[in-house]
Amino acid sequence: MKTGENIEEIILPNILQKPFEDIIRGCEEILPVNQLKKKLVHSYNNKKPLIIKAGFDPTAPDLHLGHTVLLQKLKVFQDLGHEVNFLIGDYTAMIGDPTGKSETRKPLSAEEVKENAKTYEEQVFKILEKKKTKIIFNSSWLSNMNLKDVLTLTSKYTVARLLERNDFEKRYQEKQPISLVEFMYPLLQGYDSVIMKSDIELGGTDQKFNLLVGRDLQEHYHQEPQVIITLPLLVGLDGENKMSKSLNNYVSIQEPAIEIYGKLLSISDELMWEYYRLLSQKSLEEIDKLKINVKENKIHPKEVKSDFAVEIVARFYDEKTALAAKKEWETIHSPKHRGVPEDIEEFKITKEHLLDNKIGLLNALRMANITSSNGEARRIVESGGVHLLENDEENTITDTTFFLKNGEYLFRIGKRKFIKIFVP
Repeated sequence: MKTGENIEEIILPNILQKPFEDIIRGCEEILPVNQLKKKLVHSYNNKKPLIIKAGFDPTAPDLHLGHTVLLQKLKVFQDLGHEVNFLIGDYTAMIGDPTGKSETRKPLSAEEVKENAKTYEEQVFKILEKKKTKIIFNSSWLSNMNLKDVLTLTSKYTVARLLERNDFEKRYQEKQPISLVEFMYPLLQGYDSVIMKSDIELGGTDQKFNLLVGRDLQEHYHQEPQVIITLPLLVGLDGENKMSKSLNNYVSIQEPAIEIYGKLLSISDELMWEYYRLLSQKSLEEIDKLKINVKENKIHPKEVKSDFAVEIVARFYDEKTALAAKKEWETIHSPKHRGVPEDIEEFKITKEHLLDNKIGLLNALRMANITSSNGEARRIVESGGVHLLENDEENTITDTTFFLKNGEYLFRIGKRKFIKIFVP
């Protein structure tokens, strides 16, 4: 976590140390950290809650786990007694946030924004407490601005500063068009902070520039600037890209319990720890202990992953539903319940086809006449069509460099094709 300051840090009183640690857990940057500590101390001494802001543009109908990284941090502030303002950017969504875009983004229609905003209101209370949450729409002030108001706002910032933003700078250098309305987006988002008089604003790492604009504008309007807290972008199920509905690598919080459970069980062992850090309610000490136990083979990674999946499902449903989802998933995916036939085709690899006492999966599938070529075998493996059944479990093999060594292997190919391969 970066703090954005090199000066000597303020020492918090003991009673605020634990709350501070809860706040900074999993954060990428806090700018500036000393100001955060000052605000916390001032709030505690004066018994005055801080105003916490997080904005969400309703660009899609469903909230996914990536959104909940911010929502859970809001819940931390809420549990500490601060005022949580969940800002729905219904007005700015019609402009379209250009962050990370290589070209001008098409704005959403008012009808699309209204429908998506409605679903956001329904879903956010799966995490936040309804009675303690203020739902705010920025159209309530932005739609009332006249041309003079807009021009006054634009006078507070320069084009040179806006072009410092990475995506704008890149597009400018590549002579890609940047519309003036896109320049307005960070200004309007920053102006939200002025109207709301926010003390702290949360956002993903990709929102850092916009959050800093809010700080600058608050100073122009003679307000104490907000502290900004950025959180990492949750990597999607593919293990590579930011979780996104458009990339189909997301877990919607509206999905059936068994779908959430199954999707979380599919993430890699390495990615599992990042999900634990950003989404789990377990302490960092508990997570570190789990890591050690997995490393020392005291517990299987799948068991740790299953516990995490149950925790997340219970958050959006309840523990009973989560455990039922786990049981249903295990029943469906257990080889005992997949209709494995008694009369299974068998194929024996001969020793002369082994290299260093092993054979590649692609070669084995071709030799067993499951595929006509290694290329076809590669396509089936990469598409997730090869499943290894062992110890009453089924695991999908997507690694085209997977080797078979001495032993007996039971595979399901596609939905109903089974074969047992013996390696000497």
